[in-house]
Amino acid sequence: MAAVERRKRRGEKQSGFLLALPALLWLTVFFLLPVFIVLIVSFMTRGRGGLAEMPFTLANYERVFDVFLIVIQNSLWIALLTTIICLVVGYPLAFFISTRQSSRTRTFALFMIMLPFWTNFLVRTYAIQSILGREGILNTFFQSMGFIIEPLRLLNTPEAVLIGLVYGFLPFMVLPIYASVERFDFRFVEAAHDLGANDIRAFLRVVFPLTLPGVIAGCILVFIPAIGAFVTPDLLGGTKGIMIGNLIQQQFRGSGNQPLGSALSIVLMAMVMLALLIYIRFGDQEG
Repeated sequence: MAAVERRKRRGEKQSGFLLALPALLWLTVFFLLPVFIVLIVSFMTRGRGGLAEMPFTLANYERVFDVFLIVIQNSLWIALLTTIICLVVGYPLAFFISTRQSSRTRTFALFMIMLPFWTNFLVRTYAIQSILGREGILNTFFQSMGFIIEPLRLLNTPEAVLIGLVYGFLPFMVLPIYASVERFDFRFVEAAHDLGANDIRAFLRVVFPLTLPGVIAGCILVFIPAIGAFVTPDLLGGTKGIMIGNLIQQQFRGSGNQPLGSALSIVLMAMVMLALLIYIRFGDQEG
């Protein structure tokens, strides 16, 4: 019987491997292999036309952490601010939606949150650009109301980049938190009140810890695309909103510097992997 059971388990493992083989091949060819190529190129020397050539060198990484360190720090800061603002705005919004008694109201609210995804991200960024422009909606409104005389400079600033990123990634914060709050048993809050806790203490000691997995998932889903964003900083920030994604794009265009761009890409991937490790470590905890 033991031999039969072992053969059965071996057959199940072989069947599972065969089922997963197409996905493994796809990941190897279109993910692992390109990452390996980028890693190798990042140690090579810039040649004619910005292409990579021998010999190997560490100069690209030295330049990344010397010349472009301020850009990396700025990218981390903008992504962190975006995540914090999305959390401060998204958590109350998700909590409000999930606690509505009417199923129709919750469905409509979720529909409104998902509605921007029906439009291309580039088009939405151009819409923000038209709102914040010198002759955009905000400046026109403020001037017509007499609040300002000269148009405000809202475009081509770090603040414009922050507004665009928050607008673009806020749904990624709301939806995971909504899923966590939706599963939350509010009898725990009643029990906390019975034990003498006020609303603030009940939230900090009961509600927030039990919805923390959704918060962590939302933070990761916002932070990772925000730190590598290049369309929003390019259109809304100009030269004052440059981030690591813009640098990488510039190095692979025209006669740029492919080894330097590859080194920047590896550094960006390392930061993303660190964020994923944090999620793996804390994201599945239920408080």
